[in-house]
Amino acid sequence: MNWITRIKSAAERIKTAVRKRASKAEIAASKYISCHGVPVEKKIIEQNNFVCPECNFHHNQSPEQRFNMWFGENNWKKINTPKVADSDPYRWTDTKKYTDRLKNAKKITGQDNAILSCEARINNIDVVVSAVNFSYIGGSISCDEGENVLASVQTAIDKKCPYIFVSASGGMRMMTNMLSLMQMTRMTIAINELKKNNLPYIVVITSPSTGGLQASISSTGDFCIGERKATMAFAGKRIVQATENTELPENFQTVEWQMEKGQVDMVLDRKDIAPTIGTLLSIILKKHKSESIEENNSLIENSAQETKEAS
Repeated sequence: MNWITRIKSAAERIKTAVRKRASKAEIAASKYISCHGVPVEKKIIEQNNFVCPECNFHHNQSPEQRFNMWFGENNWKKINTPKVADSDPYRWTDTKKYTDRLKNAKKITGQDNAILSCEARINNIDVVVSAVNFSYIGGSISCDEGENVLASVQTAIDKKCPYIFVSASGGMRMMTNMLSLMQMTRMTIAINELKKNNLPYIVVITSPSTGGLQASISSTGDFCIGERKATMAFAGKRIVQATENTELPENFQTVEWQMEKGQVDMVLDRKDIAPTIGTLLSIILKKHKSESIEENNSLIENSAQETKEAS
């Protein structure tokens, strides 16, 4: 066997050994998903609110799926928000036209923009909730998303109820350039108006929450709740490591690490987030004030009676 034959033989063996990487379409069509090296049926994960029952990995959940989980189907009302007149002001084109990306994102998610907002009730408390869909161009924020947040905050102010924001974003949308960055200021001003009206603002961090959204309204909540093992950062870990030129901890930029640093108040499993928000709001808004007063009066009376008998 000459050297050319040996090289051809080796190449064939390598070609056979290396499996072809599955395409996005093939992954989407598969009945299985793997988050810990072992295939698990997608329907099992879906039935568990998109959390792996074996390794507790929290897969991405769309806003509609989250709202159905928190409030139940048909128990929440979508907020219709304004749309900007020109969604592609810079006539952006990279590997494809931005207008084509928008059409594809709308087809995949069924949403007009990356944020879905609704009116609902938690613990018999009226709330307004906005959630970012990461499947919509990486959950990036542009003009329509900014209008969505502004309209939702105004709804909360008008209804005099708390506002909840569920973050899952890669940051501001580069296809709309400065107009996208302007939304950071506009959304932050809206949140400040909410706070001027003494209304609670709760942020839920899901994975990933990064970039300009994290640098604006995702970091200004009265309470910040992290979903287990979610990424919470501004710049990526590799960029920070290259800049700092030092080894970073394994859990760097996770919500668990951020809680140690004081950026996050608590880290919860997905199933525990809505009940915890309900409890927090009940305490903040003193919804059970009358029951507490009655209990306290009863305790005082019993204590006084015991003291009298003892004397």
